Amino acid sequence: MIAVTDGTHDEFREYVVARGPALLRAAHQVTGNPNDAEDLLQAALVKTYLAWERIEDRAALDGYVRRTMVNINISWWRRRRLDEYPSDEIPEPVPAAAHDGLPGRRAELPEQVERALECLPDRMRAAIVLRYYEDMTEPEIAKALGISVGTVKSTVSRGMAKLRGALAIPERRHLEPQP
Repeated sequence: MIAVTDGTHDEFREYVVARGPALLRAAHQVTGNPNDAEDLLQAALVKTYLAWERIEDRAALDGYVRRTMVNINISWWRRRRLDEYPSDEIPEPVPAAAHDGLPGRRAELPEQVERALECLPDRMRAAIVLRYYEDMTEPEIAKALGISVGTVKSTVSRGMAKLRGALAIPERRHLEPQP
C-alpha cells in the first residue's frame, strides 16, 4: 500500500484529471494500440505517483511522465522480443486505404497517419513519434531507445519513407487515345 502524505493524493489526482487525456494520446502514439496505451499510461502514472515527492518542478510533470512511458515501453519491447519467434507463415498485408484524390479527403489525413504509424515496427514508430511528436533530438532519442545516433537517423529515415509510401496518393493518369 502506498503511504499518502499531506495532500499528495489530491494534488496527484488533480494532475491526472487535468492532463490524463493528453498523456493517453501520447501513450497511444508510443504504443500504436489503445489498450497498450492505457496499460502504459497506468504504469507510468504509478511510477510518477511513487516519485511525486521527489519531483520538484511541477511544470515538468508531463515530460517526466512521457519519459517514464518511453522507458517502460522500451522495457516491454525487450521482454517481448524474447517471447517472439519467427514464423513460417507470412501475415496478410494490410490493404492501403482507398483514396480517390478528392480535396475532402485531406480531413482524413490525421487518421491515415495514425493507421500508417501503427503498421510500422515498434522501434521505428517510437523513433518517429519521439522525433516529430515529442520534438526530441537525435541524441535524446538514441539515449531513450538505447541505440546509436546513426541508428536513430537511419531508423527515422526509413520510417518516414515507409510513411510516405503508405500515404502516397496515386496519380490519376489520363490516357489519350493512340492514333
